[in-house]
Amino acid sequence: MRQPLTNASQIMTKLPTLARRTSQIAPFKVMELVKQAMALESEGKPIIHLSIGEPDFGAPDSVVAALHKAIANKPMSYTQATGIEPLRVALSKYYLDRFNVAVDPARIIITAGASAALTLACAALVNPQDKVLMSDPSYPCNRHFVAAFDGIPQLVNCGPKERFQLSASSIEEHWKPETKGVLLATPSNPTGTSIEYEELARCLEVIRARNGFCIVDEIYLELTYGRKPQSVLALSQDVVVTNSFSKFFNMTGWRLGWLVVPDAWAKTFETLSQNLFICPSTLAQHAALACFEKDALAIFDARKQEFEARRDYFIPALEKLGFKIPCKPDGAFYAYVDGGAFGLGAKDLAHKLLHEAHVSVVPGEDFGQFEPDRYLRISYANNRHNLGQAIDRMARVLR
Repeated sequence: MRQPLTNASQIMTKLPTLARRTSQIAPFKVMELVKQAMALESEGKPIIHLSIGEPDFGAPDSVVAALHKAIANKPMSYTQATGIEPLRVALSKYYLDRFNVAVDPARIIITAGASAALTLACAALVNPQDKVLMSDPSYPCNRHFVAAFDGIPQLVNCGPKERFQLSASSIEEHWKPETKGVLLATPSNPTGTSIEYEELARCLEVIRARNGFCIVDEIYLELTYGRKPQSVLALSQDVVVTNSFSKFFNMTGWRLGWLVVPDAWAKTFETLSQNLFICPSTLAQHAALACFEKDALAIFDARKQEFEARRDYFIPALEKLGFKIPCKPDGAFYAYVDGGAFGLGAKDLAHKLLHEAHVSVVPGEDFGQFEPDRYLRISYANNRHNLGQAIDRMARVLR
């Protein structure tokens, strides 16, 4: 008589050890806080979300209509790894029309969001133990993209005097023999601050003199206020630029982005994309074509003006509550605020605002090691009625 199969739990008493790199990837605390906020919301609490960087508008009707048309008329097969040619041609025209920069469509790689774009960039450029300079504070996933390929994020403290951004002099000062490149984001998450264009040019000179690579995250470029946006591609063709349809184009859940790479690297990036991702979403690509129609661009520009109006209302309102904002954001839709006047660390203050005011914000611990318990990131990617309600609620709690 055959013996019954042994229970699986009896066979494996100890799991194998995970790869060492996993210990370098910290939890994305923003998303953990969002989970808490959503749990409270499910209990009936009226949460106002000022935490994640998600435009409240959603894709325009013409983009949604293009999605339905694609579903009805096209088989949803794989596309080539670099994305459909009409979308790459549309992006090429977009760079020429909006930024006066000529970009060959062959240099454009469509990706599954900016995260996939940065993953490809780090896969192509970062060797084990390579150091990559980036500002502290910065978007937390940026350092994890580097660590995922066994590189070392080299964080540089950048305070209010530096507008929370790297400069040519700070890159020069902190460049080590093991440093191989720099990752810049302008405008930046979490601070909403930009690198002045002339300073950006000087940064590239310092990096080029050391034969280093430069990745520039321009995901918030079109959400630049008070001046005309200028792409780094007008300064140099040897940088790697990442961007996304999530922010300016209001398509966060569609998971679509792109890279612009030097011509000599395009084939390598295509090979990596083939192997890592096969291709981006076919549906999202066909829908995104509608973003570049004249009427859709007019909608996006109007929404940008609304973001600027929200900023101009919200920043003074936060200051009246007692928050200090050392650098007025000139892009994106974030304020990086100093909450020290309230006698609580940033984490405790965020907890208090969530549970007592039902306003969800993010403490600075997610964004690096530079005074993380002093700063909060507050997003104004919400409508002005909700922003006003949030101010009133926080005023009652903080008073």
